[in-house]
Amino acid sequence: MRRPHWALLGASLLLLLTGGGLWQVREARWRGPLYCVQTPGQVWGAAPVPRGATPVCPASQTVRTEVRRGETRIEQYELPGWQPTPVLKALQANGYAVVSRIPDDGIQEAAVLSRGAERLTYVADRMNGNTLVSLSTRGGP
Repeated sequence: MRRPHWALLGASLLLLLTGGGLWQVREARWRGPLYCVQTPGQVWGAAPVPRGATPVCPASQTVRTEVRRGETRIEQYELPGWQPTPVLKALQANGYAVVSRIPDDGIQEAAVLSRGAERLTYVADRMNGNTLVSLSTRGGP
């Protein structure tokens, strides 16, 4: 009977553990509260998060599932007080153009933005005296 080759067995075990670790890291995103943020520290992967903006994601399990499947992409940011434009200005400074806009009425501001073929919806809502900015598009990245 031959003895197992310890180096091959060790390498196989290392590959298995590494693969499992990578899977855990990838899956951790979907279990965490910031599952919708694709690039931490970046708005839509294109601009630094403005000072005072805090990333958040919808608590809805349905939205979480849609984002995971790539059916929807959404990112949200909370800002203190009524500040509908910092996230919008960050995106504009990084190549997004406003295609259409519904002006600030003190309660909500909305716009459609584009960069190349990409289109996304920007909505800033007044929520409990603060601002909730939602960026969304159908389909994933």
